[in-house]
Amino acid sequence: MILGIGIDLVNLNRMRELMSDRFIDRILSKEEQKLYYNIAAENTKLSFVGGRFAAKEALFKAFSKGDGRANYTDFSVLNDEYGAPYVISKHIEEASKVHISITHTDEYAMAYVMIEKL
Repeated sequence: MILGIGIDLVNLNRMRELMSDRFIDRILSKEEQKLYYNIAAENTKLSFVGGRFAAKEALFKAFSKGDGRANYTDFSVLNDEYGAPYVISKHIEEASKVHISITHTDEYAMAYVMIEKL
């Protein structure tokens, strides 16, 4: 049974204007920050943050009936050994699965999330 779906599109030029250490601390979890700070190319960093931001906005939309206490850093969007994204969060019930997809172009990052009850 599908519990929720969410989608979000981020303009990377707009995201570039927001990039700062404070913004990174507010958006990325500690695990994501480790990955971010190991990226050398600025455009790759921008795509990484834009994709994570879109993913978390899509997650919030999918959790539309949540308690409203979650923040961006409560979710970690990481990649498995094949590069596929997955989500870790205390807000995800054990009896559910989060399906997530992230894509990028030179100008946009987009994420789609579906939460399924197992």
